Amino acid sequence: MKFLKRSLDRIKPQFEEGGKLHSLKSVYDGFDTFLFTPNETAKPSGGVQVHDSIDSKRTMIIVVLALMPCFFFGMYNTGYQHWLAAGETSFPFWSLMLYGFLAILPKVIVAYVVGLGIEFIVAQIKKEEIQEGFLVTGILVPMICPVETPNWMLAVAVAFAVIFAKEVFGGTGYNVFNVALITRAFLFFAYPAKMSGDHVFVATGKMLGFGPTVSDGFSCATPLGQIATSTGGNLDLTGIGGYALSWWDAFLGLIPGSFGETSVLCICVGALILLLTGIGSWRIMLSAVAGGLLMGWIAYWCQTPTYPASYLNGWEQLLYGGFAFAVVFMATDPVTAARTETGKYIYGFLIGVIAVLIRTYNNGYPEGAMLAVLLMNAFAALIDYCVVQSNIRRRLKRATAKTA
Repeated sequence: MKFLKRSLDRIKPQFEEGGKLHSLKSVYDGFDTFLFTPNETAKPSGGVQVHDSIDSKRTMIIVVLALMPCFFFGMYNTGYQHWLAAGETSFPFWSLMLYGFLAILPKVIVAYVVGLGIEFIVAQIKKEEIQEGFLVTGILVPMICPVETPNWMLAVAVAFAVIFAKEVFGGTGYNVFNVALITRAFLFFAYPAKMSGDHVFVATGKMLGFGPTVSDGFSCATPLGQIATSTGGNLDLTGIGGYALSWWDAFLGLIPGSFGETSVLCICVGALILLLTGIGSWRIMLSAVAGGLLMGWIAYWCQTPTYPASYLNGWEQLLYGGFAFAVVFMATDPVTAARTETGKYIYGFLIGVIAVLIRTYNNGYPEGAMLAVLLMNAFAALIDYCVVQSNIRRRLKRATAKTA
């Protein structure tokens, strides 16, 4: 590492003003600050500045580490579902992991190359530093999309999200909406057949010639997809091969679904990492779960065959689909979430309520977590404003009472 640092320092003058490569200064700074802690510090001008050890780079890396349990389990589950689809009866662990790795690797590469490429270009044009925000977004995007999403669609969606949901607002720290969810929303509304079909959540082809053969015409809906098309309140969910799915399968994540969203167990591990490091807001997570439970039980008590998802009780609403993943890794995004302490409770609670409300009473859209988070992103600033104004009015009344 010392050799690498010396090498970077040796070529640094070439990227400074007047150097041969000064037009690529932002690119150099991006690699340098990603690999090493910068030597420069803020210079106080007339006031004391307080520094702590948590900067944006460390924050992003901790979030990526928190995502790793879901990522590795997604590799296993992708292989496991493929082996089931092929009718296999033995499931060699490392073969499943290798298949899942080969399935997700191209999507991770596409997301990072397209997203970081745009950010590098914009930073160079604006002569600004390259921020670390896309370090998380680039890994989130493949994890919240079906494994069969074509790479070219992913590239188009990432480009749209980075340009129109991030850069036009000013870049990292200024975006109103979660960039990864905008990518997912763009894919869903632009290419609905590729994002909600019965086969897109299970990889059916071989990866670089590796993996068993799946018969043509294979299809298998996710649990929420099966629920949305069920009749008479019959929620006998089945996995690939016709075996009955239980709440335990959903908790572990051995079900069809988006790459990183199926395992509630792994999501809980990631949530614990975020909470112990102080990166994620427990207020948002707790209130979102409370809102989802409350709305789930209300829907369950008012169940009707017209809306099959109403036959899920409150706890089951939390286990299926991307609810848990959205609550832990999307709703807690510090840039797009509410920032006041009281506002976080309101923001999280409404996400939980709206997510279950959408998935229960809209049979055409069985997953509501994505839209719930994006909707509350739009209202986060308003929630904070109302909370601040309420505090101001309360303090003014207290000050008036004391002076009277």
